[in-house]
This record gives sequence, structure tokens and C-alpha cells, in this order.
Amino acid sequence: MKPTKEEFLVTGIEEIRENEPLSRHTTWKVGGPADLLIHPKSREQLEQAMKIIHQKQYPWRVIGRGSNLLVRDKGIRGVVIKLDEGFEYLQIEGTEVTAGGAFSTVVLATKTARSGLTGLEFAGGIPGNVGGAVYMNAGAHGSDISKVLVSAEVLLETGEWRRLTNEECKFRYRTSVLQNELKGIVTEATFRLTEGEAEKITAHLTEFKDRRRQTQPLQFPCAGSVFRNPPGDYAGRLIQESGLKGYQIGDAQISELHANFIINRGQAKAEDILSLIQYARKTIWDRYEVDLEPEVLVVGEA
Repeated sequence: MKPTKEEFLVTGIEEIRENEPLSRHTTWKVGGPADLLIHPKSREQLEQAMKIIHQKQYPWRVIGRGSNLLVRDKGIRGVVIKLDEGFEYLQIEGTEVTAGGAFSTVVLATKTARSGLTGLEFAGGIPGNVGGAVYMNAGAHGSDISKVLVSAEVLLETGEWRRLTNEECKFRYRTSVLQNELKGIVTEATFRLTEGEAEKITAHLTEFKDRRRQTQPLQFPCAGSVFRNPPGDYAGRLIQESGLKGYQIGDAQISELHANFIINRGQAKAEDILSLIQYARKTIWDRYEVDLEPEVLVVGEA
């Protein structure tokens, strides 16, 4: 049964959209419609919505800023949840930093650096939010969320609230317990950082940002690194050495600037991007017998 707007009005959520194109909510600018897209502004609204979802057994998914996400062309059935302004907050107390699940990781890295706290500089180039960063154990420049997270508040799909410790998150390379074993929404995360000199930390952060601008095709819609780096190597190097830079299917293209990026040159479909991912994987396997594992999350109906 398809969820309806009327069912969720009782939660107090004001922004509820039926058949909302998810191309408007992903950094790749592709993706079909969500049956229902809701924007909870508070813990209470989110909890009530989750209780309805659980009671009616609707399929559901949470999305953040739409980075690292590929939504198929037929969209997502059930309810898509996008945390709103009530989850965009930041609190800094000494070396302990707490941020809402919808808070920008880029802004988090910038504000902590300016406060003289080091440890989150790597996140200055990750265009997502805190909830997604914990979910994916996001990382760059040799560090990741697992190095600094103390705990994460999670609303489980049963409507139960849990506070997970770093250990309970079971972090591994670009994964956490939330991807398979424990289905829930990260609504808040607490980090422990280290005191330092704000000027030096900010300069270090700026270096990372400058490097990102110089080496990544940010002028086009994209979703960050497409593949996880295989052990002891780099996905981008393997793709580049295979001569795939610039290879194109439809309007989806392997970037000529960074081979581990696929860009949307204008009118790409999710199917174009998926075909390009599959082609790159086959090419690398045939040449190196290395199975490139996608880092982007593919969701929705084919």
C-alpha cells in the first residue's frame, strides 16, 4: 500500500510531498520520484512518523544532502525522510563537539577549526551531513569519522532511541553497523577533538579544500568518489591506467580530471551512471582481476 500525505499530517510535519522527484535532492541531479518525502523538524515529529511507518510496514529510507547517493530512475517506494532545521545544530564544550544529524560536515570542520580544535579537517571536503558521515564512516586524507566519534544518537525503525558508542558503531572502511545490522537514523553525533592553534588548523583545512578544488570536477553534478579504494591501491589510478578517463555513456562521463568521479554532463539518467559503473568494474576486473566495490549507495527501483 502506498503511503499518503494525510496519514502523516497528524505528526505535525508541515513539509510533506507526494511523488517528489529525487533529482532535486541528490548531488548527481538524477533519480525518480519518492512516493512520499517528509521533512521532520523535531525529534517528536520524527518519532511519530517512524511509528506510523513501523505500524503500516511501509518501506523507508533517510537521505541527507544527497551526496554519495544514486537513486534509480523509477524512484523510491514508501517514505523518504529528510531531516530538517531542528537537526541542524552545533554545540562546542571544551574539546567535545555535538552536532545534529542534518548539520553540514563542511561547516562542522570549518567551525571546529576556527575554535582551535583539530581532528575534523578531513571532513572539510565532504559535501554531506553529520548523519550520513556517521552512517558511511566518511573519510578523506587518511582519517575518518571513526577516529573522532564518541557516540551517536539513533532512532531505530521500531521507534526506539539508542545512543551508540564508537565501538557499537562497528566502524570499518566506509561502513558502519547502520548499513546492515541496525536500521536507524542518526539524529546526533558527539565527537572528541584535540586543542590546537586555530590559525594552523584553519590553514591545514584550507590546504585540503584547495586540493579538492584543484583535483575534483566540482563544476559538474557528481557524488564524490564512486569506488572504494582496493587494499594497497587507488581506484582512481586503476581506472586512469585503463584509459577510461573521459569514457561516456549518455550524459554520464568518467571525469577527465579525476578518474574515480563520474559526472553528469547535463541530462544523464541513473541508468547511464550505473552502466558506466558496471563498465568500469568489468574493465578493471578483466585487466587487473581487481573487483572495484562501489562506495556510492544505489537505491530505488530499476
